[in-house]
Amino acid sequence: MDGTASTSTDTPPPPSLLKKTLDHVSQNWFNKSTARQTTESVAVLAIQRYVCQVKENEPCESYNYDITITDGVWRAKCFLPPCLNHLVHSNTLKTGSEVIINKYSFVYDAHNVHNGYTRIDDLRCVSEKSPLLCNIKDVNSLPQWHHTDAQKSRSLEMDSPLMVNRKHYLPLWNTEFPEGDIWDCPVKPPHLPVAPSDPGVMVALSDLGVNAKRVISIMDLEYTFISVGKRLPILVKILHKSRLRYYGKPNTKIEYPYQAYFEVADKTGIMSLVLWNELCPQYYKSFHVGTVLYIEDYALKNSYRNRSRPKMDQYQLESFNNTEICLNARFPAAIITIIPDDLVDPQWELPELTHRFTSRSAMSTLPNNSVCDVMAFVTFVGRVERIKSATDTAPEKHWLFRWVHAVDGSSELPFILELFSSSQPNMFDKIIPMTFVMCTQMRVCHVEGSLPYLTTSCETEIFISGHHKGQPYLKDPTVRKVVRWLKAIREEVVHREVVLGGHYRYPHPPRTFPKPGAGTPEQFSIINLPDLRKAIEAMQYREHKMFAIQGQIMTVRYVEKKSVSKPQDGAAQTAVDISTGEQTATEVHVETGGSQPGRKRTRKTRNLEPPVDSMPAKRPHTEAEDDSQSGKQTLQQPNEGSSALYWENSSWSSARLEIYGHLRHGTLHEGSVAQDFEINDVEAIMQWCNLQPNKWTPEQFAYTLPETVYPGYYQVTILGMDEIMAADVVFLPVEHANDPRGVGLSWVKHDNSMLSCLSSGFICQDEAKHRKPGEIVASTSELEKTRLIFILDICHLGREKKEVLIRKVYTLNEIPHS
Repeated sequence: MDGTASTSTDTPPPPSLLKKTLDHVSQNWFNKSTARQTTESVAVLAIQRYVCQVKENEPCESYNYDITITDGVWRAKCFLPPCLNHLVHSNTLKTGSEVIINKYSFVYDAHNVHNGYTRIDDLRCVSEKSPLLCNIKDVNSLPQWHHTDAQKSRSLEMDSPLMVNRKHYLPLWNTEFPEGDIWDCPVKPPHLPVAPSDPGVMVALSDLGVNAKRVISIMDLEYTFISVGKRLPILVKILHKSRLRYYGKPNTKIEYPYQAYFEVADKTGIMSLVLWNELCPQYYKSFHVGTVLYIEDYALKNSYRNRSRPKMDQYQLESFNNTEICLNARFPAAIITIIPDDLVDPQWELPELTHRFTSRSAMSTLPNNSVCDVMAFVTFVGRVERIKSATDTAPEKHWLFRWVHAVDGSSELPFILELFSSSQPNMFDKIIPMTFVMCTQMRVCHVEGSLPYLTTSCETEIFISGHHKGQPYLKDPTVRKVVRWLKAIREEVVHREVVLGGHYRYPHPPRTFPKPGAGTPEQFSIINLPDLRKAIEAMQYREHKMFAIQGQIMTVRYVEKKSVSKPQDGAAQTAVDISTGEQTATEVHVETGGSQPGRKRTRKTRNLEPPVDSMPAKRPHTEAEDDSQSGKQTLQQPNEGSSALYWENSSWSSARLEIYGHLRHGTLHEGSVAQDFEINDVEAIMQWCNLQPNKWTPEQFAYTLPETVYPGYYQVTILGMDEIMAADVVFLPVEHANDPRGVGLSWVKHDNSMLSCLSSGFICQDEAKHRKPGEIVASTSELEKTRLIFILDICHLGREKKEVLIRKVYTLNEIPHS
């Protein structure tokens, strides 16, 4: 049977090589020797993730991926085998890119007669921007290939995974965001049947099945917890809404394993309400802070003791923390009515929403772990990064977060906000400078050696400009004061120097190295370079980690400031080395056998550092072997003619011949450099700061990142204490007070020696202490035989780009004895 099409138009599509190939593969599925070998170029339209299914006696990846491809005429959804998952993990295979599919095969589901899918067995990544997509204005206008009419019908019903035992997709990079069609049709408050201008007809609550006179209070629920029989309905208002929690596992048979907590109240008290499973797609987007609910057929159970709870003492109501209200799709099936705002009766005496706003000047006086709300004007937005959940259970999970600076006029210092994803992708991804941001339930963090900062809690909500209208917090005196301040000095603020993205980390490392012991943070546990190599290789796209290593400085080289212009559309997509001006044009070729990705040409990648050298088992590493591997496998040698900008340890010439491996991460990437804020470039810069989207849209190619100006930086070669491996890393010191990375630094004057710069993280701007880069490099001679502890900040920027920066250096005198 030929493949069938689903499309929004009745006009027959033109001939398609993709369709012809897939028809052939599906018709000859029984003959493995006819698995289709092709060299056709296709574009990636979507990459969709879901928890894998478990098979006996087979190793299980955490997730499976379906990818949608197109030849510009037809589109098709294919399964990506687990051996190619690493391409997604590293963002090598991404939406909008051009790939060549070398081999397809068709697989039938042994447990379902009607289900089969196309599998991509071998592919080659060609470029980050496919020319096949340049003329596509609407992806849905492309007909979609299906093997059978039954598969077509299922696809049209909902966008679901190729593996039929899974009903929905997850976000590509985390699990908190609602993802897919199932979340697009939430239950809405009933539409009032008459217009307000028609006074002759009254709308009663009874029309909605609501009897507000026959309800049970929160307080009485607590006291009648052990009673049996059907309980009276409850009438409550939502005070807080938690982020969405996904608890699915490879062996979970629940179709929609989701959970969300809400804090609800009436005039007698506050209690937790839990939305479970299938009800989350139906109601999570409809339940807002301030929504009034009439609920029947709910269940009560003992609360989970160890979860965090919001601070709500401003309501002066009793919190009943031993019991929680559970809403399920069955046993019993909860009946939920959302009361329209116009029908909320003041006689119900539901609590009014209140906030705990604080100013920046007052925040410093708040105790650690206290909670506050803030409203401020954004001056810096960091890139989105990920950290891996500490739990070892499958599937692995990552948290999304970004750093934001915002000012409110009460202090010269900004709020430093650590914003984790809060199930509001429309807010989290669209925070930009020069706009207002409002954050609730922010927790105060005091850390030694740094200014206090605020981090989100599970119940934090974020509102940005464009979403403040009608919100009750606009009447708060603190909020009004911020708005008045901004209006009074708007011209000054508009011209404030603001930036987006780039490397940023907070809080700063402590002045002395933490004392070794059970309570030592993981990032201050010293590891050797071979273990560091393994950790870096295991990191995924935009994942962030910190490590401490011990070693000696072997070389230091200063790389001078440079600017790199972006190529015009249609120009050759090449990797430009900013140090030498040399260009390369290579590809990534990936085999099903699981070989790791190599290198490919890219429009936006700058100064690609080579992958980690292999580590031979029994023979030393030599410079000649480095050079024989590839012209780009050796460390870039910028400023080659300037010996004044280079220093080498006297022992390096002999030590380099004895090492077994050399980690090459001594280049500064485009993703590490902050971009100046320009309103005309904001869309391009925000795309660059945010994560790669899981679905391609024409807007993805509509913007071009402006010219990147690379600051001067230092390449540092570190020899591990075991003297079997070395590492090239970057030191990018803070050079001026306007750099967001400089907020909270001590700014104590120092002599601008290499050691003092590495220890403090900044270049002292005092004229009496001024040194040129060459003089700073030369001062490294003081460290000729000095053992140091290096705190390394590492982020996977995508593909083969790894950002490895020195955050701080400790001498042995700054390390307490255990």
